[in-house]
Amino acid sequence: MKITPEHNERMAKMTFASVYPHYVTKIVNKGRTIDELHQVIEWLTGFDSNKVKDLIEKKVTFESFFQHATLNPNAHLITGVICGYRVEEIENPLTQKVRYLDKLVDELAKGKKMEKILRVGK
Repeated sequence: MKITPEHNERMAKMTFASVYPHYVTKIVNKGRTIDELHQVIEWLTGFDSNKVKDLIEKKVTFESFFQHATLNPNAHLITGVICGYRVEEIENPLTQKVRYLDKLVDELAKGKKMEKILRVGK
């Protein structure tokens, strides 16, 4: 699939608050916890649970969300397909970061062990 400039712009302007409830629904329906979701978000971004709540309340865009994040140095180890896109091949840095988060949430929902999701020992 080819990512268009319009797609990248849509990703940048989307709010984290609009997507977060979908993350929660996805993982809770598969027997995972919100604490685990927050652990995954913190691993990728450096944001603890309080900061996540604050960003939701402020309705920040993904652009702002990732501007304030401290991306995990092992984020480049996140590979695979999410939403039809191979994350390691996404050229737009912001879109890639959003898809990194999507991929981690997907792995959590699929029941992967936390050590694998958090790329421990890689």
